Amino acid sequence: MTPGRVTGNLPAELTSFVGHRGELAEVRRLLAGSRLVTLTGPGGVGKTRLALRAAAGLARAFPDGVWLVRLDQLRDEALVAHAVAEALRLQDPAGCAPEAAVEYLTGRQLLLVLDNCEHVVDAVAKLADVLLRAAAGLRVLATSRESLNIDGEMVLPVPPLPVPEEGQPLSVAELAQFAAAALFAERAAQVVPGFAVTEANAAAVAGICRRLEGMPLAIELAAAQIPVLSAEQIEARLGDRLGLLTRGGRARPARQQTLRASIEWSYELCRPAERLLWARCSVFAGGFQLDAAEGICADDRLPAGDVLELLAALAAKSILTAGHSKGVARYRLPETLREFGQERLHESGEDTALRRRHRDWHEQLARRANTGWLSPRLADLEARLFREHANVQAAQDFCQAEPGEAEAGLRIALHVWHLYYWSAGHVSEGRYRLSQVLAEVREPTVWRARGLLLAGFLAAVGGDRGAAQPLLEQGTGLAGQLNDPATRAFAAWAAGHVFEMAGDLPQAIAEFEDGLAVLPVAFRGPPRAQLLLGLATAAGLAGDEERAVACHREALALTEAGGEFIRHSYSTYPLWALGVAAWRHGDLDRATGLQQQSLRLWARHNDRMGSIWCVEVLAWIAASRHQYERAAVLLGAAAGLWQSVGTTLDSHQPIAGHHRDCEQQTRQALGETAFQAAYHCGLDLPAEDVLACALQQPGKPQKKPLAQAVSEAAPLTRRELQVARLIAGGRSNREIAAELVISQRTAENHVEHILTKLGFTSRAQVAAWAAASQPDSEAA
Repeated sequence: MTPGRVTGNLPAELTSFVGHRGELAEVRRLLAGSRLVTLTGPGGVGKTRLALRAAAGLARAFPDGVWLVRLDQLRDEALVAHAVAEALRLQDPAGCAPEAAVEYLTGRQLLLVLDNCEHVVDAVAKLADVLLRAAAGLRVLATSRESLNIDGEMVLPVPPLPVPEEGQPLSVAELAQFAAAALFAERAAQVVPGFAVTEANAAAVAGICRRLEGMPLAIELAAAQIPVLSAEQIEARLGDRLGLLTRGGRARPARQQTLRASIEWSYELCRPAERLLWARCSVFAGGFQLDAAEGICADDRLPAGDVLELLAALAAKSILTAGHSKGVARYRLPETLREFGQERLHESGEDTALRRRHRDWHEQLARRANTGWLSPRLADLEARLFREHANVQAAQDFCQAEPGEAEAGLRIALHVWHLYYWSAGHVSEGRYRLSQVLAEVREPTVWRARGLLLAGFLAAVGGDRGAAQPLLEQGTGLAGQLNDPATRAFAAWAAGHVFEMAGDLPQAIAEFEDGLAVLPVAFRGPPRAQLLLGLATAAGLAGDEERAVACHREALALTEAGGEFIRHSYSTYPLWALGVAAWRHGDLDRATGLQQQSLRLWARHNDRMGSIWCVEVLAWIAASRHQYERAAVLLGAAAGLWQSVGTTLDSHQPIAGHHRDCEQQTRQALGETAFQAAYHCGLDLPAEDVLACALQQPGKPQKKPLAQAVSEAAPLTRRELQVARLIAGGRSNREIAAELVISQRTAENHVEHILTKLGFTSRAQVAAWAAASQPDSEAA
């Protein structure tokens, strides 16, 4: 057998290579130190294109060529060695055995690209092991939906392309920095010459890329629809991804002609038990953990003891993604694969039963977090409930859509309201959920009474006092008919807070006192503690510091068995109110200490609503200290937080009046131009950076603007500062490279380092940071 004369068979590229630049460099680095590198990932993520581009770039390093072996059409594992021989253009490939391929490869320096190995992975692994052991000059670059799992293999998972975050407003230039958007634009322009991303369609293009999760194949298939649909129409139709994305080029492999074909290819490679778990896992939204999969998906057909092994198998086949954070492993089905799994689940007739089991499991989780207020595991339960927000929403969707399930939806809302609708600031979501289930649940039960009262409270929080009053009246009336002291106490709690928000502190105090009187003396549960906290806060705002402290201590005494987490939780509101009282009395140091202590505790508990209150008061304190720039920044930061939780300052009258006074004082001191600059600096500050800004020590001269001070823990080098200022001037990476006489890749690296150091996610944030920096910051 003799080789042909050409040294390689890589096909010429017909379209531009977009994205995956970091992975491209990593492939080259790995191949320099390892003789077998496998690119893994789900179908359509770009493994083949990445492998071909990397191989082409390495061609000069292999005197005997770079050879591509396409395995996607192979169905018989026994023919893998023959496919290699054929790709190498050895004569009489049908008669070749692995030994003959070894003989040819021995003594040669050659890169073999084995493409699409997943359906013949065992045979590929065995052959690769034989060839690599025998031919020292051989390198192998494989692509597969699962690794070969042999000695010496380096595995590089290929991620989707980066996409804009939800709700992230971007200009056309900023959107073009995302590889997913650039890919869509280039492929759309190929089928409709002249197509471009504009201010008019930028939001739709960003939405397409986000909903397709940065998957290159899906994005290219979406772009192929541009001759018949606008970008806006494509985005609107992506609820049926598998039906819409069906216009692949005729030259594509059959498995990539449509998105469905690519997924079906993966499905066929799974064992029956893996297929069953895939379908059942589609019931989860936003990810899940092992215990949930075992509790919901397991039954006689799928034993709980097998679930972990099957999840690992699905992850190895790039069906599931697995991530680890803070000691917790979570699994997730990408949305297109989830949609396919939901179809299989519906076909099986199991979908309603599985969704009910999913609902029951998450209702129990919510109940444990709500009722386990003295549990030593409360912090873990609340953290878990935060992680499962999307699953709880899916459970509530089921309750709203399925006849006869509305009361379960009402119970869930009442279990999660403090964590989701109040602390996390999802006020509008809470009002919507309650309105949907209360329209169906008409029986005069404790659940309905509490639901009406909570709906009234949230309406007041959202500034809708007109809706709040009738809901509170209905709930209070029903609570009075029921022989349940805890529900009647809840009615007083809701009314007390609504009066407090309206600025009627005497009436609020009276309501909290009435609620405490309703409860039996021996009753030591959460309703008593919550009423005491309400009374402590109202008394503190009214200037009765002695009573506020006494109520706070009594509430804390109820939590002694619960540990530090619950005690801290029950300290935040009284500390805040006492801080307000100290500010009123002119004790600014004590006021600052109390507010910052409260803010730290609220941050630990992910309480956005309480954090806003602290930022507000710290702004007032700054103005009282004549630190007007800081006051303006904090006022802007607070305004941004109010917007983020979907409520208004006017819904909290005890705060609104002081806010207006502080704003007027600060405007007069700074002048309109300086006030607006500082205010918008705070308004544009990312929510995660507001905490660092608010906790700065007062009284110290600030040589740098607050936006820069937030990121002082990760200072930029002189070169990075130059790049940041060029970004602020609207320069692209290519223009930055030309101006600084560096390579474009070096410029890209600088931009990535800047984003990482400053904790930002977009060039717009870098531009705002650089624009706010003072000239002397270049000495940093």
